[in-house]
Amino acid sequence: MQIISSTSGTANTDWPRPPSCLRACDLHLPPIGARVAVAGLVILRQRPGTANGVIFITLEDETGVVNIVVWRALYERFRRAVIAGRMLKVTGRMQREASVTHIIAEEIKDISHLLDRLVDPSDPLSRGTKIG
Repeated sequence: MQIISSTSGTANTDWPRPPSCLRACDLHLPPIGARVAVAGLVILRQRPGTANGVIFITLEDETGVVNIVVWRALYERFRRAVIAGRMLKVTGRMQREASVTHIIAEEIKDISHLLDRLVDPSDPLSRGTKIG
């Protein structure tokens, strides 16, 4: 885990980011089909009856939102993280249709435990201390 200082755009914020995760504002950079990792707070889970078991998750980081598509077989494998995770790290493939970017999930990890570290005054993460 490391703290990365974000200087793109107008925001300059520090927050704990799992290594090698892209920010939502940088999802236009990788080519279609590239394997990427993203992380963020779960702000929406949808499982429409017409989607044949596909689940749509929306994650939010400090720069925007990321749309995640979870196929039924993958859902069964990562069910606990998909259902209970408050903060997720998702690794998958980039997909773009028109101006909408999705990540087709290949691996989902529940990293909700990191949220608790943000409110612990004795933890360096809650003080914005950089961790190498």
